[in-house]
Amino acid sequence: MQSDPILLQLTRSLLEAGAEEMGTTLQRVSFSANIKERRDFSCALFDAKGRLLAQAAHIPVHLGAMPASVQAILHDLPPLCDGDVAVVNDPYAGGSHLPDITLVSPIFFDSQCIGYSACRAHHADVGGITPGSMALARHIDEEGHRMPPGVLYTAVGPNASVMEPFLKAARNPSERLGDLDAQLAANTIGVRAVQRLVKQFGVDHLAFYSQSLLDYSAAFMSRAIASIPAGTYRFEDVMDGDGFDAIHIPIRVKLTVKPDRVMVDLTQTADAVPGPINCPRAVACSAAYYCFSCLMDPAAPLNQGCFSVIDVVTRPGSLVDARYPSAVVAGNTETSQRIVDVIFGALAQALPGRIPAASSGTMSAFALGGRGGAGPVWTYIETICGGAGAGPQGPGIHAVHTHMTNTLNTPAEALEMQYPLRVRRFERARNGGGAGQHPGGDGVIREIEILAEVEGTLLSERRTVQPWGLAGGDSASAGVNTLIDPDGAESPLGGKAHFVAGVGTRVRIVTPGGGGWGPR
Repeated sequence: MQSDPILLQLTRSLLEAGAEEMGTTLQRVSFSANIKERRDFSCALFDAKGRLLAQAAHIPVHLGAMPASVQAILHDLPPLCDGDVAVVNDPYAGGSHLPDITLVSPIFFDSQCIGYSACRAHHADVGGITPGSMALARHIDEEGHRMPPGVLYTAVGPNASVMEPFLKAARNPSERLGDLDAQLAANTIGVRAVQRLVKQFGVDHLAFYSQSLLDYSAAFMSRAIASIPAGTYRFEDVMDGDGFDAIHIPIRVKLTVKPDRVMVDLTQTADAVPGPINCPRAVACSAAYYCFSCLMDPAAPLNQGCFSVIDVVTRPGSLVDARYPSAVVAGNTETSQRIVDVIFGALAQALPGRIPAASSGTMSAFALGGRGGAGPVWTYIETICGGAGAGPQGPGIHAVHTHMTNTLNTPAEALEMQYPLRVRRFERARNGGGAGQHPGGDGVIREIEILAEVEGTLLSERRTVQPWGLAGGDSASAGVNTLIDPDGAESPLGGKAHFVAGVGTRVRIVTPGGGGWGPR
């Protein structure tokens, strides 16, 4: 049977529209600002074998790793029944970090499982030693409640043996339950979208055109790889530190490019460290897939076919292939960004006219929590934008989330309405980008005033090692974190910091810019 190009595009559009509708639902009915305002979530549809078919344009670090979570569920659990919803947040089973909870729903039609609907959302707290579950930790159990693959809901309701320990661990269980219900609603939308498609075209159509879509995407990626001169390219960069004793921790890549596929070898990266910057293999793979996806034709569908011609090789127990009990919460937010930097650094040797300089290289994850007077326990988490690296075609963009994050900043109105916090400054940090023929983008200054006793955590990078320029462009300015007491006295906060602060204290975060491209 030969694929009809019109039916192929129609099937693709219907699947992608279903994933987008899932995302719209999740955003509208969620409870926490992290999901509703920042849109820190991702939605996707999978075939009956658990292969990614369609995804909405959400978070790169989620969507490249979600297939690993779906595969872990299919491998570790008995076949899901109609009405079941599986859950996983285990970083050692395809998860990214514990706050990212993935729900997977089987899609049935005439008693046959024809695919899966899945979404991943970052919950504002899942327990652990600090509010927001972004702990400066040494052990995974300090970061929150870990859920290996399990069944969270059945046709008759929640599975108490899985649900109750999770809600007990969370600081604000009613908000967690509301966000889980929103994810459940999003999955239901995905299920219905695929069922509508099958009702109109049939199960055989879905199976055939699912494979055709995967092959179609693989052809796009093969063509992108073929545009890279064959050879071996190496690059190295470092993490500032792990928040404890380890500093300037190297991440090394060796790209081996062949005419039809590429191998991304990260085995020479440093060993895992005590702090929370260790990176699950699923996240490392996600970063690699993202980099090569940027080289594809924008019209190409992003699905598992794209990944089939990219071989990612990691060393178990290293910084980019964390094993139990390594702490990993900042591996998702910070180390993933540095993996992108080193892969792009290697690709710049092969494609000097296409690759930009380093962007800010950090998500600057900031978590606060406490009691608002006599009110309920609250937790707040956000990531903060920076500057994009300049490239051969032009300057870097100012004040933008780059690479592995595709979220938004929390609007001041939403933040001040829901939490005992006030936004004192949120502005462009001028002249923070690297100079060059094309200058890098500037980062931002975000200053938050605290209106109640809080406990906070800041996990950030590029505070000592600056984002690099390319082709003679200058490096960008490093970021700076500062704690300001009620009297105005300033004290520095490290790139990874845990603190307790009182009313009137301010936290000022200046994020890095992007590197410049070309000589001035």
